[in-house]
Amino acid sequence: MSYRAGLLAVAVLTGSGLLFWNPFAGGPAGPAPLLSPPGVSQPANAVPIANSFGVADALPKQLSDESFGKMISEFSEPGGYFVYENFLSNEKSYQDPIPRLTKIAKPGGVYLGVGPEQNFTYIAALRPQMAFIIDIRRQNMLELLMYKALFETAGNRADFVSLLFSRKRPAGLDEKSTAEDLFHAFGQAQPDRPLFENNLKRIKSQLRLSADDASTLERVYGVFFSVGPRLNYASVSPGPSGPTYEELMTLTDTEGHNWSFLAAESNYLFVREMQQKNLIVPLVGDFAGPKAIRTVGRYLKDHKANVSAFYLSNVEMYILPSQEWKSFCMNIAALPVDKSSTFIRFVLAGYAQALPATSYPWSMATSVVSPMIDVLTGVVKGYPPSYYDLLHASR
Repeated sequence: MSYRAGLLAVAVLTGSGLLFWNPFAGGPAGPAPLLSPPGVSQPANAVPIANSFGVADALPKQLSDESFGKMISEFSEPGGYFVYENFLSNEKSYQDPIPRLTKIAKPGGVYLGVGPEQNFTYIAALRPQMAFIIDIRRQNMLELLMYKALFETAGNRADFVSLLFSRKRPAGLDEKSTAEDLFHAFGQAQPDRPLFENNLKRIKSQLRLSADDASTLERVYGVFFSVGPRLNYASVSPGPSGPTYEELMTLTDTEGHNWSFLAAESNYLFVREMQQKNLIVPLVGDFAGPKAIRTVGRYLKDHKANVSAFYLSNVEMYILPSQEWKSFCMNIAALPVDKSSTFIRFVLAGYAQALPATSYPWSMATSVVSPMIDVLTGVVKGYPPSYYDLLHASR
C-alpha cells in the first residue's frame, strides 16, 4: 500500500508540472468538534495556511472546475518518493471493517484517504459529502484524475471497466450484472490497441498535461491496458503481491457482503456523481508534511464540516521516527473531528500483535478501525498517542 471534462481548461500548478483540468461536464455539516486545540503547536516545518475559499455554513454541493483545480494546486505539497509503485491496493481485508464503519461514521461528512481505487469503495459505503485523497506520490494524483475522466465518460459499470482496461464491452452485461459477471466477461476479452489509443487521446483532451505528466499518465493507463483485470501490486515492479483487480472488486467482508464500488450499479453511480461534481479531490501530500492535511483541516473548519473517516492504509508504519510521528499527530489534531470520526488502517502481521489479542491472530495482516479523537485528545493534553496506543484502541 502506498505511503505516504467544460469548455475552458483550468490551470493547476502542482509540483513539477502544469496540469490543466478540462472535464466533460461540469448535507448538512456535522456538529462542531468536541475539542478545539488552539494552543497546539505546529510542526517545525509547518507553512502558513492560507484561506482563499472563504467561509460558509456548509460544504459546497458542487465545485466549479476552477475551484477544483485551484484546490489541487493550493492544498498540495511537492511530490515525494515511495519504495513501491502501486497502481492498486494489495489489501485483501479492506472490506472487513465496513459494516462496523457504517454504524459509527456519520454519512454526509468528509472522507479522507490515501492510495488509488480502494477509496472509491469506502466512499460508496460511507456516502460522504466531499472527499480528499492525499498521497505522497504525484503519480497517484494523476491516476486519480485518470479515474475521474473515466467515471465521467462511462455511464455504467460495464462501460467503465471497458474503458479502464481498453477491452470491448462483452454482450449480455447490464445494470443487474454482479461484479463476478462483469469480470468473468471481461476476463475473456482481449486488449484492444485502437480502443486504448482512442481512450488515451480522449483522456488527454480532458487533462492537458505537461510533457512529464502526460508521459506518467500514459504509462499508468498503459499498465491497465497491458495487464488487464489480473493486474496486482507486483505485476509491474517488485513488491509484495496481493489480490488482482478482479479479486479486489469481487471480495466480500467477513459476512459475505461485497461493498466494492463495482459490486452494484448504485455504488458506481454514487461515486460517479461525486466525480461529476468535482467533490473527490486528489492531492499530493505527506501525512507528516507541512501543508496538505492542515490545509484540508482549515477548509473544513471554514465550512463547518467534520471528518467522518480517514483511511490511512499502513502509512503510519513509515512515519514512526519521532519527529515525523509528532508532525503527523499535529496534522491530525488540526482536523475537525467528533466522537464518530474514525480511522481505517491496514495493519501488517508484524504489528498485529498490538491489536486486541482476542480478535486478530498476530500472524495475519488485517484492516481495523479506531476513533480519530484519541489523537486530538492526546495532543491537546500534551501527550500524542504512539502508534501502538492507536493499534491497541483498534477493533
